Amino acid sequence: MAARRAQRRALPGRSTRVSAPVRVAVIGAGDISDQYLTTLTGYPDVVVTAVADLVPARARARAQAHGIPAWGTTAEVLRRDDVDLVVNLTVPAAHAEVALAAVAAGKHVWGEKPLALDRASARAVLDAADAAGVVVGNAPDTVLGPGIQTAQRLLADGAIGEPRTVLTLMQGPGPDHWHPRPQFLFARGAGPLFDIGPYYLTALVQLLGPVVSVSAVGQIPRAERVVGSGPDAGTAFPVEVPTHLSVVTTFASGTVGTSVYSFDSPLRRQLFEITGSDGVMEVPVSGFDGPTRLLTGPPSGATWTTVPADGAPADRGVGVLELARALRAGERPRASGALAYHVLDIMLAVEESAALGAPVVVASGAPEVPPVPPGWDPAAPTLDAPDRTEQS
Repeated sequence: MAARRAQRRALPGRSTRVSAPVRVAVIGAGDISDQYLTTLTGYPDVVVTAVADLVPARARARAQAHGIPAWGTTAEVLRRDDVDLVVNLTVPAAHAEVALAAVAAGKHVWGEKPLALDRASARAVLDAADAAGVVVGNAPDTVLGPGIQTAQRLLADGAIGEPRTVLTLMQGPGPDHWHPRPQFLFARGAGPLFDIGPYYLTALVQLLGPVVSVSAVGQIPRAERVVGSGPDAGTAFPVEVPTHLSVVTTFASGTVGTSVYSFDSPLRRQLFEITGSDGVMEVPVSGFDGPTRLLTGPPSGATWTTVPADGAPADRGVGVLELARALRAGERPRASGALAYHVLDIMLAVEESAALGAPVVVASGAPEVPPVPPGWDPAAPTLDAPDRTEQS
């Protein structure tokens, strides 16, 4: 196979000092912030200095629970001098607005997925960041975990030959059964495509390259859902987006993919399977680790081999760390804003195709994403040399 390899691209014309840990503020103190803060407060290369939320009391509670010294409103935190990088954990409808405010304040930004809800807003964020000389990174960061990283190295080394087709499945009954506040997961900017799709699509692009067109069919089998747990259990709410989508994807390389994203199946199933000229690869998609399985050999006697994930453990927030290290090195992050824009462009094209009943071209491209280097360890301190400088 002609391996897809990429060199780490430097940020043009930028001189950086490899020194102290990057100072981080988290904006959005909802459920996901607890996972981020648990991880980030354990990394020596970042230090969390503040938490912000629309409800300052919620920010204070989250900050105090994790030993973070400051909290307040978004505007208050963005004015702080001890914040280099903002982690934007707001609801999808606020992603672009908060990111633009952070960029205007001179802060780098890591955003939860999706980057924005439309192309114009997403492009505005990236263009503003370029103009301000700051960097945007974006979830998901599961692609930086040892599971998908191992699969990426195996694929690049020709473990299954040239990729030809890919099949991904994500189906289950939906988060309304367990989430205490699931309404936003069925609103514009969510649903199975925007909520779960980025995990699959980011891995697809990272492993197989950019997408050039999609053809999709979508359904809303139930116009209303009911909250299944928590204080609002039994409350009905409207469904605003398709909860089942079937998608055919064409990659620039010629690889063809088939995907299902569904919140309408009682059967829970996840699958990510690449078929190549010399075998089949099962890519781990549930979390940051998990083994890669390879089916190789002649058709009459092909056998499965399990390859354990190779690399240091990672968790939600590792993308913030990778961005922080990239900033100090004057390099572009792997989970970049450009990659997130392409994934957003694909998802919007899927929506448009389902609405039109016709294929839709994906106009954007995506940068090649090199695997993390051998021995890359999120838990290791690397930003403790205050007198070293690098010129990009």
